[in-house]
Amino acid sequence: MDLPHAALLLAAGLAAGTVNAVAGGGSLITFPAMIAVGLPPVPANVSNSVAVFPGYVASVAGSWMDLPSRRVLARLVPTTVLGTIAGALLLLGTPARAFEVVVPFLVLGATAVLAFQDPLRRLVGHPRDLPPRRRTVTVQTMVALGSVYGGYFGAALGVMLVAGLALVLDATLARVSAIKNLLSAVVGLTTLVVFALFGPVNWAAVGVVAPATLLGGYVGARVVRRLPPVVLKTLIVVFGTAIGLHLLWRALV
Repeated sequence: MDLPHAALLLAAGLAAGTVNAVAGGGSLITFPAMIAVGLPPVPANVSNSVAVFPGYVASVAGSWMDLPSRRVLARLVPTTVLGTIAGALLLLGTPARAFEVVVPFLVLGATAVLAFQDPLRRLVGHPRDLPPRRRTVTVQTMVALGSVYGGYFGAALGVMLVAGLALVLDATLARVSAIKNLLSAVVGLTTLVVFALFGPVNWAAVGVVAPATLLGGYVGARVVRRLPPVVLKTLIVVFGTAIGLHLLWRALV
């Protein structure tokens, strides 16, 4: 790897770590960067999933004070691990073209859910008004779907998790973002293990991108804690829409 390629990956990793902590979707920066330095699509996707993991860990460190109790998190982590394994195995075992067509609509749909959160809550019921069993099942379903997506193609995972969790959790957006960071880290660790064992990882690219995402993730998480909820929500909606349209354009060309 020459110096210009290393510089491109370094800049992409720093930007992606920051974006992942604030809104999610940073992989749409690092994935094209890996393609640009010459990696084929599948190795680029696998290497990218491994490389962004440190940024997720840094985001958790930066938002630790906003996390709920360990008991709440303990219920979500096993679902996240199993969903991620299913998604990662799906990536390694099936053609990607069909999912590439579906992904843009998933991202745009998740963004719309977040944008119209209040009307949807009036339609399906506010989380605090739902029976405990139904609320638990709904949250677990959202986490499972997001984890399968994250194991297969992690770009915009944060947008999808925030949108789904904000709809079914009675919590501030800062707390939802903190949960998103932790679950994204679990997704990242799980994909790292699966892809390190079975996937075509380019460790040189990972070695450049991973440290940069670590710094960017911590900085981004600290920024989130200082943003007013309406500003944070607007940023996520705008970025999620841009990601969805970008993916749709890539799927159609």
